[in-house]
Amino acid sequence: MILTARTTRGREKTAVNALKSKVKNKDLDIKAVFHPEDLKGYIFIEGSESDIRDLSSEVRAINGIIDEEVGVDEIEKYLSDEQEEIKIEEGDEVEVIGGAFKGEEAKITRVDETNREVTIELLDAAVPIPTTVDADMVRKKANQG
Repeated sequence: MILTARTTRGREKTAVNALKSKVKNKDLDIKAVFHPEDLKGYIFIEGSESDIRDLSSEVRAINGIIDEEVGVDEIEKYLSDEQEEIKIEEGDEVEVIGGAFKGEEAKITRVDETNREVTIELLDAAVPIPTTVDADMVRKKANQG
């Protein structure tokens, strides 16, 4: 059975990682947990209904389970192996759109396409400290090509 869990927007990856680590430590019937990049605020969990409900109640980023089973055909479009290419390059100026630095402007110093992460330096910081964030947490500023 596949169920949909509501999460805090922008915390989908945190919820997935928390679920995965809890599954490793317990003997639960959870087969898969995933978050489609273009579906904000939701993740999908495959397994037994009771284990899904028990486990998700232990994860702070999960706000509840939707009481309707999801068919594989409904989520098939999200199961593509291809991830959208990151269109951000080193040197680009970006706006941070999520996480602790939301609303700040930053410069990209490194792009890690494998892990979909970027290293940024905040432009307004007195001392620029490199910080690595999820690539989905930054948006290229509009005035750039």
